[in-house]
Amino acid sequence: MKIPQSPKPFHNLYNNIGGDRFKELLDFVPILGAKDDYLHWNEVRRRPAPEGLTHEEWWLLIKWGRLSKLRDLALRDKNGQFFKFFLPDRLLEQLHVIDRGLGSAWNLPEAVTNPATRNEYVVSSLIQESITSSQLEGAVTTREVAKAMLQSGRPPRDTSERMILNNYRTMQHIMDLRDQPLTPELVFELHRRVTEETLDKPDAAGRFRRADELIRVMDLEGTVYHEPPAAAELPERLAAMCAFANGNAPDFFIHPVIRAIILHFWLAYDHPFVDGNGRTARALFYWAMLHQGFRLFEFISISQILLKAPSQYALSFLHTETDSNDLTYFIVHQAEVIQRAVLALHDYVNQKTARLKEVEKCLRGLGDLNHRQQSLLAHALRHPDTRYTIESHKNSNGVAYQTARTDLLNLVERGLMVTSKVGKAWVFRIVGDMQEKLSSLASAPVSTDADTTTLQLGLKVTPKE
Repeated sequence: MKIPQSPKPFHNLYNNIGGDRFKELLDFVPILGAKDDYLHWNEVRRRPAPEGLTHEEWWLLIKWGRLSKLRDLALRDKNGQFFKFFLPDRLLEQLHVIDRGLGSAWNLPEAVTNPATRNEYVVSSLIQESITSSQLEGAVTTREVAKAMLQSGRPPRDTSERMILNNYRTMQHIMDLRDQPLTPELVFELHRRVTEETLDKPDAAGRFRRADELIRVMDLEGTVYHEPPAAAELPERLAAMCAFANGNAPDFFIHPVIRAIILHFWLAYDHPFVDGNGRTARALFYWAMLHQGFRLFEFISISQILLKAPSQYALSFLHTETDSNDLTYFIVHQAEVIQRAVLALHDYVNQKTARLKEVEKCLRGLGDLNHRQQSLLAHALRHPDTRYTIESHKNSNGVAYQTARTDLLNLVERGLMVTSKVGKAWVFRIVGDMQEKLSSLASAPVSTDADTTTLQLGLKVTPKE
């Protein structure tokens, strides 16, 4: 990836074009419109210029429209110049979509908000984010292998798997930290967690890089994309970053999503650690979103979106640095990523909801299940962690013990439930592949001609009452 061409400074362009011509150019402002894609000069120079304008004149008008709106942040570059940003129309639209998608749980199905089933969605998001965030940093493994490791609890077999496990545990820990203010100690803790047993220098976990540790962001060919500030500045810069994260600066309102995005950029720009800066920056972003009240963000994975176009992620950093520290480039890109992740969440939930309805439809199609069995399975589908006993089924339906026993053991026989013994009681729970089981039974119902069936419980069951 080539470093984008830096535009000429505004005052140089203005002087080259001249004041009289600039007055003429102002007539073009209405036809350019206020809504654009927030183009960088590197993109503008490759596109056809509006009729009557040169590329430099077009760019001069774009910059003129932006300069009066940009606001300074406390973040400075290594030369002491402020980073700044503003909210173009496109970004306002993105924030609106994000607010609507994450503002409350009212527009999400009961399966997500139900404490009994929400863990399925949270765990799925945590697994996805831990894998893809690590892959962005060079972890080499398949999603299937990594997912199997996390779900089975087996130890990681290499550094890539260790990175993923660290990310997974860190994301879980962030859920517990979301109400805490950000401090340098907390940043160091997050860095230790994401880098544990993955660094070439084990002692570098949870500390600043030193002056003798030259850190540059570069590609395999040696092209340097970024040189962070000097190590001596890092304590002061981290303190300023924490003040910003906690809302103590600046003295004007910043939308919470924008604040979280800037925090992400801030740590990545400062690159305070020898390694693991990207993973730590994304962990801080998640902390900020949860800390500022976007509780549904625990269901979101942004790295899976970033991984689909990693060059765009990198370009958003470079566009900011090559155009006078205009952070709007990075903010617009990240807001688009968040928006897409929010829409992906809703698509995923809609798919899961449709699947649940399909399962319930299959359940209703099994006419040889009595109403008690159908009711129990419908409840179990929405509350998969529930454990049932013969006694609880008996009491819930007001039937005899033998009737409740027959109901449950019949469901075990059909493969819809499994059972185990806890103390003296048999405990029943729903199987994991319920949809496939029900679909199979609906197309080829199990014969119930036999008067009696002996199951592995060692109990004799009489299905017919």
